[in-house]
Amino acid sequence: MHTELINLLRTTVGAESVLTGADTIPYCNDKRGRYSGKALAVVLPGDTQQVSAVVRLCAERGVAIVPQGGNTSLCGASVPSAEGRQVVLNLSRMNRIRALDATNYTITVEAGCILANVREAAEQGNRLLPLSLPSGQQCEIGGNLSTNAGGINVLRYGAMRDLVLGLEVVLPDGRIWDGLRALRKDNSGYDLKQLFIGAEGTLGIITAAVLKLCPRPQTMATACVGLRDAAAAVELFAHLRAACGDRISAFEFVGRSCLDLVLRHIPGTQEPFAKQHAWIVIIELSDVLDVPLDKALRAALESFSGGIEVFAVTAEKAHSERWWKLRNNIGDAQKIDGISIKHDISVPVSRVAEFMAQADAALHGAFPGVRIVAFGHIGDGNIHYNASMPEPAQNAAFIAQSEHVNRIVYDIVHVLGGSISAEHGLGQLKRGEICRYKSALEMELMRDIKRVFDPHGMMNPGKVL
Repeated sequence: MHTELINLLRTTVGAESVLTGADTIPYCNDKRGRYSGKALAVVLPGDTQQVSAVVRLCAERGVAIVPQGGNTSLCGASVPSAEGRQVVLNLSRMNRIRALDATNYTITVEAGCILANVREAAEQGNRLLPLSLPSGQQCEIGGNLSTNAGGINVLRYGAMRDLVLGLEVVLPDGRIWDGLRALRKDNSGYDLKQLFIGAEGTLGIITAAVLKLCPRPQTMATACVGLRDAAAAVELFAHLRAACGDRISAFEFVGRSCLDLVLRHIPGTQEPFAKQHAWIVIIELSDVLDVPLDKALRAALESFSGGIEVFAVTAEKAHSERWWKLRNNIGDAQKIDGISIKHDISVPVSRVAEFMAQADAALHGAFPGVRIVAFGHIGDGNIHYNASMPEPAQNAAFIAQSEHVNRIVYDIVHVLGGSISAEHGLGQLKRGEICRYKSALEMELMRDIKRVFDPHGMMNPGKVL
């Protein structure tokens, strides 16, 4: 049966676009090196009709499909199982920008478009796609949609869910839903597109999207601030929000352990100040008007009364990029240093410092000597809270305690009204954990939705649910 299916797939998309055997290996391992699987075949369709035909062929034969884009998933959502009976459907060939409507402030793109390329296309039309991620040169729009990607600009522009007007989706039986509407007002029934955003390919395969664009900023200013603690960062954010309003496009905080790793492993980085600080915050203001934002930002920082130890402000892109390099390379530096137990959590902004204090105390009490690598997006309450032991010999035993560590962190998050997955999704990493923190009714409703769209469980099985 599998030989017949592979031959039919080759006829459908072309023999060169169906990979088997050793050729599938690069598509079967995740970015972090945590998950590895096997694929019956990797299929690379060239358009939506081919996606539909491939899905229909697999559905008729009961073969499960794993949708995949740039394969930069951090929770194992785009990796097949170990049995080798699933087809990986990689959409990277579907990378056309179908339309850019500058007047309507929209861009229509296929799921395989690389994020950086879409941002560049928007800029060429004097518009901005505000989604900004460290993996922007590799991640693809379909994956950004399937995980409801966030990044550094959520504070001002929202997550991916807030940037979508319409979708084109291939359903688990092969039917194509054309929801590529470019409307900002459409109250004509259930908002179906929202079901597919953040569903990690478990309800259908997103093949194209209409994305919102924004006016392109004409002026920017960036500040790097040394702070005494996380509480000061939260207070500073509240102060700047009142002083600068929606001109704040980013407010990122970085702990000392993060800086140490980046400075150790990433060439061309340097300490931002003469003296080391427990925390730094990188702040970005932008405006479509040609106004001196550096002066406004400096004045706002000078008027803040507590917690700032030092700050610098610049309007020069090259200078700000040196600071952003410290923030954007934390993930790569951690990977070089070794395995850690990673948490992508969110709490209300007002409770960020409370979470940090409680989680730090609990982990240090349970695991003396633990190293906390914390950074993230204070403006939307999303903290990347990672833990490891500094010495490799100790770290292996610590990693074996992942379930205990997760329970400590996630229980605190839950009590504070937060989420155990802010922007990375659930994938296979957290599909069991989520049952502890969502109500029985929520889980029942999620399973009911899955059954409606995918009654035979053929779409990315073992992920999310």
